[in-house]
Amino acid sequence: MKIGLDVLGGDYAPESTITGAIEAQKILQDDQRLVLFGDENDTVERLKQAGANPDNFDFIHAPDVIGMHEHPTKAISQKPNSSIAKGFELLKDRKIDSFSSAGNTGAMLVGSMFSVKTIPGVLRPAIATNVPKIKSGYGILLDVGANADCKPEMLNQFALLGSLYAQHVYGLDNPKVGLLNIGEEEEKGNNLTISTYPLLKENSNINFIGNAEGRDLFTDLADVYVCDGFTGNVVLKLAESFYVVTLKKGMKDDFFDRFNYERYGGSPILGVNAPVIIGHGISTPEAIKNMVLLSRDMIESNFIDKIKSAFN
Repeated sequence: MKIGLDVLGGDYAPESTITGAIEAQKILQDDQRLVLFGDENDTVERLKQAGANPDNFDFIHAPDVIGMHEHPTKAISQKPNSSIAKGFELLKDRKIDSFSSAGNTGAMLVGSMFSVKTIPGVLRPAIATNVPKIKSGYGILLDVGANADCKPEMLNQFALLGSLYAQHVYGLDNPKVGLLNIGEEEEKGNNLTISTYPLLKENSNINFIGNAEGRDLFTDLADVYVCDGFTGNVVLKLAESFYVVTLKKGMKDDFFDRFNYERYGGSPILGVNAPVIIGHGISTPEAIKNMVLLSRDMIESNFIDKIKSAFN
């Protein structure tokens, strides 16, 4: 197994990414190799300074960085030696089994769609994230930013993608799917949700339980919550702020601690031909470590094959 990691992506790279890679490598099995994309000499030197053995890692020399504010499509094409462009090149050629980065989100999406490409039958990929449940565990929320504008057919597919992810990566049996809406009644909502509801209701491949309101998000009502990327991103940013607020208020609470993005590492792009994970721009070593471990779990679960079978 070869797990690709961009060491140049993120606000605190490469210090944070390399420290996270070292911690992840300690947990990985001998047949699970981390492949580091970045300036090879600098990365090797930093590993040595941190007391790690560079022989435990593989390296791809990709010294250029795609900045957070660069135009994604232009940057991918104009910077072929960037860590993100090289990562997708090797992922496309199946020389690595997954790729993750805390760098430019747009570039990660562009690379996913135009390099490894969407799985045949998938209209648009979606970005998924974890939402903590009050009792224990997590639910899945998607889309949280890949598609600001959606059609009902896309949300219907997101429901299946999220169900497969919850089932095969998180081990949830027959996950319940809810449509994020402004009321629980079938006729509530806007044009998108009203048109999506009957599609989900008729979808025999998912366990649809109906509409879910914002107040239901952290309960056991559903395991997978489906929405357009605009709504999902607003919800995600609000939810992330809860943890920050509790820290500022000096509160210590297990439920709110589970809003800490570090715990789950990153957000997968579901619906493309290989495991791709986008990390938070402010990713710490702990977040990078967990992003690598999530990559491992996605590879081990044969998740991509499960999607291909479902959409065949």
